[in-house]
Amino acid sequence: MRLLKFSVAMLLTTVCCFTEAQVSKGDLAPAVEKLGSEISNLRDHASRGDAMAEYQLGRLYLSGTGVSFDYAEAAKYLGLAAEQGLTEAEMVMGYLYEKGKGVPRDDRRAFEYYAAAAKQGDLTAANNVAAMYESGRGTHKDVRQAVDWYRRAAEGRHVVAQCNLGTLYFRGRGVAQNYAQAAEWFRKAAENGYAPGQQLVAWMYFRGKGVPQDYAMTAHWLRLAAQSDPRAQMDLGSLYEQGKGVPLDYVTAYMWYETAESGGDRRARGELKRLSRLMTEQQINRASAAASELSNSLRKGKVVEEPQSIEDAFIPDLGARDR
Repeated sequence: MRLLKFSVAMLLTTVCCFTEAQVSKGDLAPAVEKLGSEISNLRDHASRGDAMAEYQLGRLYLSGTGVSFDYAEAAKYLGLAAEQGLTEAEMVMGYLYEKGKGVPRDDRRAFEYYAAAAKQGDLTAANNVAAMYESGRGTHKDVRQAVDWYRRAAEGRHVVAQCNLGTLYFRGRGVAQNYAQAAEWFRKAAENGYAPGQQLVAWMYFRGKGVPQDYAMTAHWLRLAAQSDPRAQMDLGSLYEQGKGVPLDYVTAYMWYETAESGGDRRARGELKRLSRLMTEQQINRASAAASELSNSLRKGKVVEEPQSIEDAFIPDLGARDR
């Protein structure tokens, strides 16, 4: 459920991709030649201390675009750019030190780089600084500082920070416990399209924590989260099985359980086995066909994310939902 991603500065568009027409015709030589020329140009600028060129070269080594994939070379160029105070480079260097990629793993250095980027306004870095204050990784533990940094990022519409800040309000850590504030921050992340936020606000409606208990609203937010999250798919299936906020419908419940199973949720197998005892073979076949179609459509819509950080951050499981 926990997710972070760092901001990606613009790379030269000429080194990012080849056109579909070039690939289909096999006419890649001109594009490859241009790519090599652009990389040579970047090297020239980097050798003269151009921070953005150093950063872009580092990112190319991270992706293996036009050069061999190499964390050490990436760290070398990104470190040079970070030394000049380039925010994007500071953010990525924090990630590399946190994960130990191309450099020795070092939480203290990771914190220093994240803090430098955060002070220049990078919202993900601010969230990461907060997470490290919350856990005491790379710095002293200070939950009040965590609240302050989460709030900075959350007010900038950083969805992970919004969920993390909501979690502190939910648990009463560093702030007075306030379920209404927790629900409000979860809702902000949910409205910004963040699936974990959608799942968390659904849970609040299901339990009536900070908001009136409302199964229809639970179903609304789970339906959105279920487009990408197998856990939300399980919960949505449970609502259909119980008829809470949605019509009682074993076929639809089975469809969502099977979709969750194909997405990797191990709980689904037991739910499917139990529910199948209440269904006819025809109903199970209909549900399985619908699940197969749904899984394929969801798979096509998946987006590959950038590398994440802070060990996936600190968005918690606030408690098991009733089944």
